[in-house]
Amino acid sequence: MAQASAASPRVGGAKSKLYPDAKTALEGVVADGQTLAVGGFGLCGIPEALIEALRDSGVTGLTAISNNAGVDGFGLGLLLGTRQIRKMISSYVGENKEFERQFLAGELELEFNPQGTLAERLRAGGAGIPAFFTATGYGTVVAEGKETREFNGKHYVMETALVADVALVKAWKADTSGNLVFRKTARNFNPACAMAGKVCIVEVEEVVELGQIEPDQVHLPGIYVDRIVHNPHPEKRIEQRTVRATGAQ
Repeated sequence: MAQASAASPRVGGAKSKLYPDAKTALEGVVADGQTLAVGGFGLCGIPEALIEALRDSGVTGLTAISNNAGVDGFGLGLLLGTRQIRKMISSYVGENKEFERQFLAGELELEFNPQGTLAERLRAGGAGIPAFFTATGYGTVVAEGKETREFNGKHYVMETALVADVALVKAWKADTSGNLVFRKTARNFNPACAMAGKVCIVEVEEVVELGQIEPDQVHLPGIYVDRIVHNPHPEKRIEQRTVRATGAQ
């Protein structure tokens, strides 16, 4: 496994993308008032160490683009607890009581999106597409204040792309050039967030040397990745765990 020093050393004349810890990887990148795209779906595939380091950095006034806001006391719920997030751009808010409390009290701004629309807004941001039309949400509160058009007898809502100052991403494996492999459903929003971020910081469980990932196995090319943090033992909490009672049929 490749190693990194605190200063992100130069390897073969080029600056290494590998940083020794999440705190160091965020230094000089995150700032008050930024927009961050954070990968994950529920608690699956969230960059746990990077979120904790973001909390410890003390930056405030953040806008967080994420499918949801974790749970109370974990994931993005940590940043809600410390009041570092002023606005969420998300799709699902049902697992976080503090999110609910702040929103109903008018303390937290929410830009609510259908889940597919959120994914496409991020994808469009990464692809350089400024806006697109979708039938999803037409005739509902989602369409309020937005341009609508009719194409071939069907009505559509115009949605704008999402671009973030910083993307915080979780992957399973990276090589030293930042080529990423995601694991099963933990891929979720992570690639779209990575591509939509002006700077992308990725947290991975395994780091290998360049050439040890077959080209056909790369899910996201390293051109999108700026900094890498090795976190070999993430907690990986489960949102809702349901088990069958002993002896039940």
